[in-house]
Amino acid sequence: MFNHFLRENKISAAILTIIRLYLGYAWFTAGFGKITGGFDASGYLKNAVANPVKGPDGNMVYGWYVNFLESFAIPNIDVFNFIVPWGETLIGLGLMLGCLTTAAMFFGLVMNFSFFLAGTVSHNPTDIFLGFIILTAGYNAGRVGLDRWVVPFIRKTVFKGKETAKQHA
Repeated sequence: MFNHFLRENKISAAILTIIRLYLGYAWFTAGFGKITGGFDASGYLKNAVANPVKGPDGNMVYGWYVNFLESFAIPNIDVFNFIVPWGETLIGLGLMLGCLTTAAMFFGLVMNFSFFLAGTVSHNPTDIFLGFIILTAGYNAGRVGLDRWVVPFIRKTVFKGKETAKQHA
């Protein structure tokens, strides 16, 4: 019942728009600030490796993530210095404009969880909670936005041949 409300209701679409604008503004300003102010993730990543998230027993909780940071992220820091600020900015734009909303929110959640796994709590729990509401709502979250036109266009052009193939099968 709640899922139906999130995915189909016009009142829900209005509420989702407010949540989407809030998250979009937060993502956009964070990313744009990094683009314009210079950004280097190496200190953050090295700190995440040096001070990993530990459980109550004092042992590292996300050893696989620390290994990922050590073996892939830090050696490829130039890539991360590019994708983090531009990713945050584009996620923010997508959410604020309501364009490819579910894709933007999916990648926003990936980034939120990455920050969380590195030990940054901050506002991530709230952003993750609100992000899952947006992701669950799907198309309805971008109904008051560009998705009203973009999603039908994509369905019509990209999936056009697939509908014909299903009818003949």
